[in-house]
Amino acid sequence: MRFGYWLPVFGGWLRNVPDEAMEPTWEYVRRLARSSERLGYDLTLIAELNLNDIKGPAAPSLDAWSTAAALAAVTERLELMIAVRPTFHAPALCAKQAANIDHISRGRLSLNVVSAWWAEEARQYGAAFDEHDARYARTAEWLAVVSGMWAEPRFSFHGRYYDVQDAVCEPKPVRRPRPPLYAGGESPAGKDLIARACDAYVMHGDPPERIAAKTADMCERRERLGLAPLTFGVAGYVVCRATEAGVRREVARITDVRQSAAGYANYEQWIAHTKLEQRVSLEDYSVSNRGLKSGLTGTPEQIAERIAAFEQAGVDLLLLQFSPQREEMERFAEEVMPLVGRGASLVHEAAAGAGDRLRGGDRVGGGDRATAR
Repeated sequence: MRFGYWLPVFGGWLRNVPDEAMEPTWEYVRRLARSSERLGYDLTLIAELNLNDIKGPAAPSLDAWSTAAALAAVTERLELMIAVRPTFHAPALCAKQAANIDHISRGRLSLNVVSAWWAEEARQYGAAFDEHDARYARTAEWLAVVSGMWAEPRFSFHGRYYDVQDAVCEPKPVRRPRPPLYAGGESPAGKDLIARACDAYVMHGDPPERIAAKTADMCERRERLGLAPLTFGVAGYVVCRATEAGVRREVARITDVRQSAAGYANYEQWIAHTKLEQRVSLEDYSVSNRGLKSGLTGTPEQIAERIAAFEQAGVDLLLLQFSPQREEMERFAEEVMPLVGRGASLVHEAAAGAGDRLRGGDRVGGGDRATAR
């Protein structure tokens, strides 16, 4: 199992908690990314939204692409998965930009292709916003252009949405045969496209038994096309505590739903403009990406058992969310990773140097971990 995490470009993941002690600033995410490498995390997903999906549209958020380029220069082994919205980027230009970031990172770039759902954001920024299946038709062309630009010395494409004439993209990406293309979707159109054109399928939070059915379905689609197996990722929000009572208290705190919360209106747009396989509750709204449905809540031993169940379901990557991010990522690395055979040496090394790092000003986030348990 690989462990990734969502970079907190929105200042957190909880729609009902205004201040999660992780400001959306370059200083915070730089320190977090560098720390995560020492702790043994493999990947960070950098979401692309120009408006703040969690704390409300007027709240600050970080730009995904410039943040990823900057992180490429200050990290050493962390994979940088940039979410990209095809309606915001001409594909040939995006292929060029992504190839350059891949060189800066020495081959650590991947893309998570998101067919846009937020109509109001598109309106504000003057971007196209298609109906659901048309969005996937556009994304199919977008993927064809990006892949072709990375692969061919000169590439041409003539489609409904994009037209590229004998274009050159040099240098090609470092990563071969290409930087991995991740995507998620629960509609038939989305699944068909991902099976044809992508390398990995990422899913919102769900229990392992639901995930197992989804991975089996996507494996069958891929086999029918005669293509290599996909890899699979799942989102999950972690609540790790020493006792089950402590877990219940924390879950109750973060799911104290108030429909007047600043992010609720855009959440309703997400529900309106996506085709999900199941109804989403107000409790799901409380935490981004249905993170609590993955069930990564409990004692370290209970969470380790859940991770094993996800492995049995075919999952290769967990995309984790925490609050406050830095402190809870440390807890997970120290208390859960060793139980699943990951990170013990890295965690020990990180702990041995923690005093020096803290004295050097590398501590960020909200409060003392000893009081957060």
